[in-house]
Amino acid sequence: MSMPIQRKPLLSLILSLLTLSLIQSPSQSCHQVDKQALLGFKHKITSDPSNLLSTWTPSSDCCAWAGVACDPTSGRVVNVSRSGLMSGADFILDTYMAGTLSPSLSNLSSLQLLDLSDLKELKGRIPPEFGRLSKLTHLFLDKNKLAGSIPTSFQFLTKLEKLFLSNNNLSGTVPFAVFSSLSSLSQLGLSGNRFSGQIPLSLGNMVSLTQLDLHENSFSGKIPDTIGKLKLLEYLDLSENQISGSIPKSIGGLSKLVLLYLNQNQLTGTIPSSISGLVSMQFCRLSENKLTGALPASIGQLSNIQRLIFENNMLSGKLPATIGNLVNVTDIFFSNNRFFGEIPSSFANLGSLQTLDLSRNQLSGPIPPQLVKLQDLQSLDLSFNPLGLVTIPEWIENSRLFRLLLAKTGLKGQLPNWLSSSSMSTLDLSSNGLTGKLPTWIGNMTNLSFLNLSNNGFHSSIPLEFKNLVLLMDLDLHSNMLSGQLDAVFSKNVQEPFGHFNSIDLSNNTFKGIIDENIGEKTAMTSIVSLVLSHNPLGGPIPASLGKLSALQVLELSGNELSGRIPMELGNATELTTIVLSNNKLIGSIPENILNLKGLIEFDVSGNRLSGRIPPHKALLPVSGFLGNPGLCGAPLPPCKHR
Repeated sequence: MSMPIQRKPLLSLILSLLTLSLIQSPSQSCHQVDKQALLGFKHKITSDPSNLLSTWTPSSDCCAWAGVACDPTSGRVVNVSRSGLMSGADFILDTYMAGTLSPSLSNLSSLQLLDLSDLKELKGRIPPEFGRLSKLTHLFLDKNKLAGSIPTSFQFLTKLEKLFLSNNNLSGTVPFAVFSSLSSLSQLGLSGNRFSGQIPLSLGNMVSLTQLDLHENSFSGKIPDTIGKLKLLEYLDLSENQISGSIPKSIGGLSKLVLLYLNQNQLTGTIPSSISGLVSMQFCRLSENKLTGALPASIGQLSNIQRLIFENNMLSGKLPATIGNLVNVTDIFFSNNRFFGEIPSSFANLGSLQTLDLSRNQLSGPIPPQLVKLQDLQSLDLSFNPLGLVTIPEWIENSRLFRLLLAKTGLKGQLPNWLSSSSMSTLDLSSNGLTGKLPTWIGNMTNLSFLNLSNNGFHSSIPLEFKNLVLLMDLDLHSNMLSGQLDAVFSKNVQEPFGHFNSIDLSNNTFKGIIDENIGEKTAMTSIVSLVLSHNPLGGPIPASLGKLSALQVLELSGNELSGRIPMELGNATELTTIVLSNNKLIGSIPENILNLKGLIEFDVSGNRLSGRIPPHKALLPVSGFLGNPGLCGAPLPPCKHR
């Protein structure tokens, strides 16, 4: 998620406008040209529910209008501020204004500030006539529904210091001439639009820029080398575009840069060693690209860095020991790359580290025991690395971890007893070789909100003490050899407002006994989104009370030896998108209301004993979802035979 450019607080802006209004000389009334320009703007407004323009009347002095400030000497309008989000000492007004931008505003020849941000329903194009506002220093049109392109005439706004057009429907390329001429601009926000084409080379002419936000557009091509000329730049966000090519070496010249977001693009090549020049950088996000090669050792010179987010690339090589120099770093996300070798013991020097995510790489053990020194470490994810751990390292027992994820790291044997006295909220030990019974002391882990022990060799029933996990929201025990009944799960206690299940996956075990007919009324189940119980010999009917689960989206009950009819009450769970009831012993017809659920994407009742005509439905459902029911007919199966 990108951080928005920080704008001057609205309160101080409004106060300054009020001050200007108060010092307005009573002998100097509003200029007639300016009054007509503002009334022309009002004329184009079709809806003003909070009466932001109620004081704008032909019979009054426009210098006294709300949101308007005049120069006390000349009487010319210098500021117009009618934002949809305004705050005062004891109020916040969030409103909208519908309509279009009138070209008449361009007649405000002394205008310095125009703030029509956050009005939400301003539509149409930005009038090219706005290029005549030669004294304009601040232009805020963000958070509207403006369309079209940036007028080329903006190149004449040479005094402009802040320009915000973010979160509109603007499109097209950014004119070369605009970037070329705005040398006084310090803050530029174009994010959340539909701009395309290359970022102009003329970007390098905007030498006063401190903040540049182009994220969430469709910019393509390379990052221009000229970016290295922006020596005052503190904030650079080019994320969520289609930018390709390599990161230019010139970026290392941005010694004042605090934030660098290049994530979610198509960048290739290596991270340049010149990155060491970013001595002020605190936040660096290069994730979701196609970057390759080793991390440069020079990364250890980023002495102010707090967050390094490089996940989901193709970076390789060993983790440089110089990372241990980054004593201010709080978060390292290197997941889903191709790093190999051991974790450097120098990581123990990262005294501020709170999150370390090295999952989905090719790292090998052992884990340095020196990491016990990381007393601020809260989250450790080493999952899906060939670490060959066998046991959870002893030093973790003495840590203060809240999140521990060691999926597929070679763990074997039983769960260590010390977990019973830990304060873990997230524990993922899935896809390992763990065996034995689920211990009764698991009920002591009362801080757990996420538990994944799936794909191991546990063989026991779920202990009654499981009900004590009052904060647990996500449970995954699939693909074990667990047995017994499921009541200990569904009847789990909660600690309001927490502890209501979000997801449960108990598939591929040997649980028996019918599903509780009151499952939809159990307190812990009221918010569940995904319920997967497939491939357990449960038997019995599908509980009608499942229809009371108003948030349920995924229901998978495949291969459960279920019998009886599909309850039509299931159609009351209106959020359902996936219903898998295949390979059971279900009889009767398919209820029409279930097949016509609004968001239904997957529906599979194959391999049952259903009969009758398949109800007409709008969802595009494949024939495979209905096969193996000799009594079923109608689309997408062959038509029913008329008797």
